[in-house]
Order: sequence, then structure tokens, then C-alpha cells
Amino acid sequence: MKSRVTFPSNNLALAGILFTPDDHTGGRLPAVVISHPGGGVKEQSPSGYAERLARAGFAALVFDAAHQGESEGEPRGMENPFQRAEDIKSAVTYLTTRDDIHMDRIGALGICASGGYVPYAAQTDHRVKAVATVSAVDLGSVFREGLGGGQDPAVLQTMLDRAGALRTAEARGAAPQLEAWIPDHAEELLETATRQFRETFEYYCTPRGHHPRAVQGWVLRSVDQLAQYDSYAMIRLISPRPLLMIAGSEAETAYFSREAIERAAEPKELVVIDGATHIDLYDKDEYVTPAVAALTDFFGEHLAG
Repeated sequence: MKSRVTFPSNNLALAGILFTPDDHTGGRLPAVVISHPGGGVKEQSPSGYAERLARAGFAALVFDAAHQGESEGEPRGMENPFQRAEDIKSAVTYLTTRDDIHMDRIGALGICASGGYVPYAAQTDHRVKAVATVSAVDLGSVFREGLGGGQDPAVLQTMLDRAGALRTAEARGAAPQLEAWIPDHAEELLETATRQFRETFEYYCTPRGHHPRAVQGWVLRSVDQLAQYDSYAMIRLISPRPLLMIAGSEAETAYFSREAIERAAEPKELVVIDGATHIDLYDKDEYVTPAVAALTDFFGEHLAG
């Protein structure tokens, strides 16, 4: 079963979908908040995971971040990591107010960029009793250092100069400048692009995963907030609550999960899905099924009690 819900985050109304088990007849359920990738929306990979977790006996809440999808917030497309963390905390708050949710058995799952936002939010929100990620990415690191590291420091400095200029321009009445998550001429780049780029295009820009509200661009001045954000600097604060990170063995982003687990305190676990890439874990059944099995065991042990 699923129902449309709304809840506030910093005085903005966020749009969500609450999935519950079809056979639920009453009583309070353990619940999982699921946060979407950068450029994604709740109807994509989050809903796929939510449906499976609901079949396993959990309530699962997916939602669009503020400024994105069906949620409120201007300008559209802001990718503010601090607001994204607040949205996750607000989703937890919403669940604690519901009579059908056990407020002491709430976990959180972040996919891709939210694999950074969810641990970041949970570091200081003790209401999140179990923390999990799939294909985690620290967007702050990506902007500072590039995917995989090695980015010329001048790239970030140029982007920050541009962000400051755009703030001034907006104050003088200019419209926010949007940067495409996937450029309009992406198809021309596929032959020489990285596997990560090709698979991102295939998921978001073909019937496989396309959604009309997804990947519509992000506000370029967001970079000055993203650059000062570090998903895992204080990840040890999650302990003694449990942390599970799931990554594909072939994912170009897997190093984020490995390094975060090294920095985290116990209890912690890294599950590597053999053969999976970053995007494979969004929707490919042969990889999502073992990932969901690990999540079901994890949340079952720490939430279903």
C-alpha cells in the first residue's frame, strides 16, 4: 500500500509517498526514511527500494528534497547539502508523529548523494536508530576533488568565483543559473565518456529510469555550499548505532563507502555486491535483490526488535 503525504522542512512543504505492508492490520510499524540521489526524485530508485522493504514488513517513506521534484522551494534545483540533511531529519520528525509508526524504530537509507546526506544527518539525530547507504557518494568531495580525486584545484576556485558572482547577480534581479546534471548533447559524448557517465545517461535519459521531474538542472551557486560540506567528517558520531554501507564491486564510487567505513566506529559493515556498478544498484534486479536482502536483515535486526 502507498499513500501521498506532505510534511514541513524549514517551512517548506515536502511531497512524499509512504509505503506500508499490504497485510498491515494495525499496530505500530518499524519505518525507514529513504532519500533520493542528486538529480533524482522519489518515484525512481527510492520507490523501488521502498516497495521491497514494505513487502518485508516495514513502513518506508520516500520524498522529494526541498526545491526539487514535487516539493516546495525556490529557486528550483537548489542542491544545498544542509537543507538536504534537514529534509531527512524532517522526514523522521513526520514519522514520529504518526500513530502507525513506532517512533523508536526508525532507520534511514540514502542512495547515491543521499548516501552522504543520510549519514551526515544521522550523526546528530539520535532518533535514527539504524543508518544505511547504497552507492554512497560525498558530493562535497566530488566538487572539491573530482570523482576519484585528482581534480586540478583551479577547477574548484573557478567554480567558487562563479558562485559568488551569481549570488550578486541574483541580488540584482537576475534569474538563478541552472547547470545541467546531464548536458543536452550527452548522446554525442557517450562514445568517449566514462562508464559512470554512460550509465547515468542510460538510467535517467531513457525509459529505463526517466522521470519528467528528474535531472532538470541544479542551481550553479549551490557549489559554494557543496564545497564546504563533508559527508563523513564526523561519521564516528553515528556509533553506537549501526551503520551499513552497500556498494557495487565495479562502482567507480565504491571508494566513498570503503573510506567512510574506515572512519566510522563500530558497529559498522560494508557489503559489496559482486559485479554491480554504481547505477546497477538503482534498479537492476540481480543486484538490487541481494542489496535489499542485506537491508532487510540489517533493519530487521536493529528496528523490528
